[in-house]
Amino acid sequence: MSRICQITGKRARVGNNVSHSKRRTKRKFNVNLFKKKLYWVEQDCWVSLNISAAGLRTINKIGLDAAIRKAAEKGYL
Repeated sequence: MSRICQITGKRARVGNNVSHSKRRTKRKFNVNLFKKKLYWVEQDCWVSLNISAAGLRTINKIGLDAAIRKAAEKGYL
């Protein structure tokens, strides 16, 4: 499974390691992902998601149903 948040669509980004002598080598900035099992009240079932910390905050703010609907219409699920 690739490291992509299923709620926000965040994915790993590419950047540079910069040494003291300003030498640059490629590196990857990974997303802070969790594998969470959440109870979806509207569908009366458990849902297992790979979500980032920002995705968890989104779910806490607008609710699981609204977050899943928004992610589905943007194509993240």
